[in-house]
Amino acid sequence: MAKFFMYGKYTKEAIGDISADRTKKALDAIAKAGGKVNSMYALLGKYDIVLITDFPGVTEVMKASVALNMLTNISFTSFPAITMEEFDKVIA
Repeated sequence: MAKFFMYGKYTKEAIGDISADRTKKALDAIAKAGGKVNSMYALLGKYDIVLITDFPGVTEVMKASVALNMLTNISFTSFPAITMEEFDKVIA
């Protein structure tokens, strides 16, 4: 599984629908797309939320991103990530 950071930006509609129930539905949508959420954080600044996730690949992240946008009205920008140890091996 590959690690992806999914940064979300709320729309006006998304803010009005914030709830623990919606969060549960979002987690279910990610699992249905083949992913797993390791942690979630609310942010201040350019993005409002970040999900640190594991997915088999890019296709599954795209599937989850579209599903989340349809479900929550939150648009996501996703970035693949590797550990520094893996990075050092790639660069060596």
